[in-house]
Amino acid sequence: MTVQRDEIEGRWADAGPAVSPAFGPAPRPEAVPTVRSEGVPARPEALAETEPVPLLNIANVLTVLRILIVPLFLLALFAGSGHDTKWRWIAAAAFGIAAITDRIDGQLARKYGLVTDFGKLADPIADKALIGAALIGLSMLHDLPWWITLVIVAREVGVTLLRLIVVRRGVIPAGRGGKLKTLVQSVAIGVLLLPLSGGFAAAGMDLMYLAVVLTVVTGLDYVVQAARLWFGSPGGSRAA
Repeated sequence: MTVQRDEIEGRWADAGPAVSPAFGPAPRPEAVPTVRSEGVPARPEALAETEPVPLLNIANVLTVLRILIVPLFLLALFAGSGHDTKWRWIAAAAFGIAAITDRIDGQLARKYGLVTDFGKLADPIADKALIGAALIGLSMLHDLPWWITLVIVAREVGVTLLRLIVVRRGVIPAGRGGKLKTLVQSVAIGVLLLPLSGGFAAAGMDLMYLAVVLTVVTGLDYVVQAARLWFGSPGGSRAA
């Protein structure tokens, strides 16, 4: 009995895909999976489409609200000669609300993809305006030494100028040190704004001294990272 060559080749073709000893089964063109999303076949043109983030979103609204709170906070801080108990509580509450919005708007922007160019510009401006206004106000009321205010404000201005200088070389993202610095500054200012005395006032100043240390350390770290970025060394990341 003679087995024809065509019959042998036909049986091998029906048996399945050819197997390569080195690389395993050769995939058939029709077996390549199609990427789907919620049961709908993905289209290449759909993947390329991206909807623009609206300028009017909750993250930007909170940022603008924080900027608008700053003058209201200052009015409450200096009302009643600056040491009226009721107005100091109001000023502390206004500062606390503004500080909380700083935390919330950033989380919302990252979680829901609401990052915009306006937010990138306005958010740090709002933060520095709030912290700077509180420090200067407390120093004018003799509740905080001027040297502390000058150190913190000088650091923030210097970091902003460095950002403008190295922006074309790259961006140095915020690190944990910078976030911790902002948190300690906010808590210290909040305690000093309250019409309290004794141990509470001392605790507020202790926190402020810690904030100054973190401010200087993260500022120097930012200078190092900016220098590495400017001169082409790898790895710019950290302070804010």
